[in-house]
Amino acid sequence: MKRLVYIMAWGVVKGISLLPLRLLYIFSDVVAWLMHTVVRYRRGVVKRNLRSSFPDRTPREISRISREFYRFLSDYFVETVKLASLSDEEIKERLVVENIEAVNSSVKGGRSVSLFLGHYCNWEWVSSLPLHIDPSAVCGQIYHPLESSIADRVFLKLRSRYGAVSITMEDTLRTIAGWYRSGKPSVVGYIADQVPGYGSIHRWVDFLNHDTPVFTGAERISRMVHADCFYVHLSRLKRGVYSLRFVPIAEDAASVAPFTVTDAFFHHLEEQIESAPPYWLWSHRRWKRTREGFEARYGAEEAARRLSHL
Repeated sequence: MKRLVYIMAWGVVKGISLLPLRLLYIFSDVVAWLMHTVVRYRRGVVKRNLRSSFPDRTPREISRISREFYRFLSDYFVETVKLASLSDEEIKERLVVENIEAVNSSVKGGRSVSLFLGHYCNWEWVSSLPLHIDPSAVCGQIYHPLESSIADRVFLKLRSRYGAVSITMEDTLRTIAGWYRSGKPSVVGYIADQVPGYGSIHRWVDFLNHDTPVFTGAERISRMVHADCFYVHLSRLKRGVYSLRFVPIAEDAASVAPFTVTDAFFHHLEEQIESAPPYWLWSHRRWKRTREGFEARYGAEEAARRLSHL
């Protein structure tokens, strides 16, 4: 029965994806209006996040960014569905990769690469990078399985269309370490701006006017495999067209001081968000963990010990 439901679900996604993007964007505009004005999907969360991140912006500016965010969020969904039918040539035209030689130089030298990106612009389209990367490397992306097994299978199929290997968070260390031990260079993408649980916090950064707890696991793995690290700079040129540029963070993550890679990632991400705010995922509760809650849970001494290492 589950297989039948999955086949039907994929058929619906594939059928919708065959529609021209210009028609999908008309549908997107309607959905954006419904989410913002009628359903008011997480509108309170979005407004609170925007006001606290940009205290110098006027209420009118905050409202404008909020409306533009919902429009982008709806576009993100239809663009992700469109992955089901975009050919290799079409996705290359819609995601313009500017300096792939920066990554391929590392791969050809036998080194692994870690790509750090946030929930900014359409991160799902980054799964097409294997079309550009030297075939001597295995390309992977870390993901958290969805609660619905059917939706999870649909998203996995979308994300693997261009050759990327999807790795569950639990299997990340074992998989990447295995590639490293076998001498196989890897290019792995980490969406590294998610909210860590208190037990996973080893670093706080000043990010968007907040004292922000951050994941450090991506840096820890990068150091273990001596990966070259890059920030994935995504820009939206227009609806349905993005540019991607690799910004070097470190040659061999193990050669720089601990937390250097993590801090640099959040610095680059903050700059992008401040320059074009609507394209970040404002609807998640990014600052629900507090330093006070962290120290109350572990006590001052243990909290300091946890923050002293990756």
